[in-house]
Amino acid sequence: MSIKHCDKHDCERQRLYRQFCAALVAIILLILLIVLIVWLVLRPTKPRFYLNDLTVACLNATSSPASYLTVTLQATIAARNPNSRVGIYYDRHDAYAEYKGQQVTVPTALPVVYQGHLDVSVWSPFLVGANVALPPYLAVSLAQDETAGYVLLTVRVDGWIRWKAGAFITGHYHLRVRCPALLTVNGGQGSYGSIAGGGGDGYFHFQRAAPCVVDV
Repeated sequence: MSIKHCDKHDCERQRLYRQFCAALVAIILLILLIVLIVWLVLRPTKPRFYLNDLTVACLNATSSPASYLTVTLQATIAARNPNSRVGIYYDRHDAYAEYKGQQVTVPTALPVVYQGHLDVSVWSPFLVGANVALPPYLAVSLAQDETAGYVLLTVRVDGWIRWKAGAFITGHYHLRVRCPALLTVNGGQGSYGSIAGGGGDGYFHFQRAAPCVVDV
């Protein structure tokens, strides 16, 4: 076989290789373009969350020898899919409670669910924290809030969702939800230091249902 003949075969292989690569790139770009067009047409809107209720079974703090908080709550959280053509998969998400940025309950896993078009899902998780260490300034602040008759907690949901449009399912998106929960103590009359004294029979009542801040 001559050198010229070998060169001809090499050129043919290179030409076929370039054509294959060009076709592959064109197919990938076409798929991405179709996905982009579908995404722009459907324009999925992030879900809407509401804290419908927060029942307080226990909210007691001790201040000696150190500051600890014991909490038992039951939250009723509703999520609505506002999209008429896009479904939502809630794959992995937890709920927990905070007081002034301090997490006071352990994360509670919420059931995995698929939410169809315009559907509403409701979860009622128990949020529990036993002997949670509090910085001294937060223990003082909590006692002052109780005395004043109002305690503001935050219920958070943190997890991952996917969008579904027809047969197309996206990758995971990080879901962050923040729900304010205003509690009255003894009808707003306060407990006059029962928390600072290591507990008490303070009555907590959830003020009203409130929309949540949702980030995706």
